[in-house]
Amino acid sequence: MSTPGAEGAIRPEEAVTERRLHPVTPFRRAWAPVAVIAGWAVHDPNQAQVQLTKLTTTMLLGGLAVLVAAGALYGFLTWWFTYFSVTESELRIRTGLLFRRTAHIRLERIQAVDVSQPLLARVAGVAKLRIDVVGTDKKDELAFLGQGEARTLRAELLARAAGFAPETAHEVGEAPAQELMRVPPNKLALSLVLTGATWGSLAAALVVPPFLWIGTHSVWTVLATALPLLGAAATASVGRFVSEYDWTLAESPDGLRIDHGLLDRTHETVPPGRVQTVRIVEPLLWRPLRWVRVELDVAGSENSVLVPVAPRAVAESVVARVLPGVTVPGELLRPPGRARWCVPLWWRGHGLAVTDAVFATRHGLLRRKLSLVPHAKVQSVRLTQGPWGRLWRLADVHVDTGANKSVTARLRDAEEAGALLREQAERSRTGRRTARPDRWMA
Repeated sequence: MSTPGAEGAIRPEEAVTERRLHPVTPFRRAWAPVAVIAGWAVHDPNQAQVQLTKLTTTMLLGGLAVLVAAGALYGFLTWWFTYFSVTESELRIRTGLLFRRTAHIRLERIQAVDVSQPLLARVAGVAKLRIDVVGTDKKDELAFLGQGEARTLRAELLARAAGFAPETAHEVGEAPAQELMRVPPNKLALSLVLTGATWGSLAAALVVPPFLWIGTHSVWTVLATALPLLGAAATASVGRFVSEYDWTLAESPDGLRIDHGLLDRTHETVPPGRVQTVRIVEPLLWRPLRWVRVELDVAGSENSVLVPVAPRAVAESVVARVLPGVTVPGELLRPPGRARWCVPLWWRGHGLAVTDAVFATRHGLLRRKLSLVPHAKVQSVRLTQGPWGRLWRLADVHVDTGANKSVTARLRDAEEAGALLREQAERSRTGRRTARPDRWMA
């Protein structure tokens, strides 16, 4: 059977109804010819300026008309030759005018189906459907569909992926959701003000340019440095506020649903049973308010933030929804005192706790991160020990997850690390045998 992204033709014995995207879609691709000309102008600005000076007003208007017509034709043709269909076992996306390509997306390998609406798409009443598939780094997408059609198709894909019969998948509809929490805009804004990255980027943008001016007296050098620094400061604060605005978390049978965005509205789903690691992040200035941020590692998915800011008690209750039966450890074991000779001062920020459900490590003094890895999600366990660590009888234990990430228990006693390596390997084997199935609506 074909794999996601594989090329091939639709088999004649499987007659299916093919559908086109929303009629507004041609406008999405119409700018491509304009981008080609703009790229040429940026690549060789002197030659572009020379050519423009040779053109009369009539020639410019004629060229503009040809460019608009070419863009409209290109957008129309890409829309006209793009189809999608849903069969009993897969979603097919067929594209191409001269070179045909058919993507076969197996329904049982669907990781998540998200609905996003950029600002202009919200104005036009359309939405983009993004499909996460296990084993692929790039998301397939259908852009654009009518807003109602996108949600209906999402519900149908999830229903079929959960094992519902095709004739009943249309009737299942979108699973009901119960709101768990909503982040108020004022709390989100205050959390960004109290984030060190915001102040660090702003300080760099204000301090570095004056020193460059003193040293070079070059306006262009100052601007070339100041503008990226100001952009980084804006991304660290304003950009995150716009992206995480009105963050809403709800629970449904198909996973935890996340809605957020001020300009571009996004509807995401955290797949059940696919979360590899949960991180509870606690910046220094948030600690008096007992606020934390919850991040995720999900195999094959770009979802990384579960809760942008929330009281610790609320965040831990959300973690219990993501990892059923898991309690966030309250006390963690610090490394032995001799670890101070390997990592002076910062060794106090490391900690370890192993429960019946998770392997938990903590690191960081100013920005604490507590990582929780369910035993069933551990793919491999490694022990490393450098020459300085051997001198002080210390070692690091790494657990690798299905999201191609590692969580490390640093600066452990060498004998403790050896025992932890053996015990964790056994816990992982036992955890995989007793783990719940990774199925939608299971």
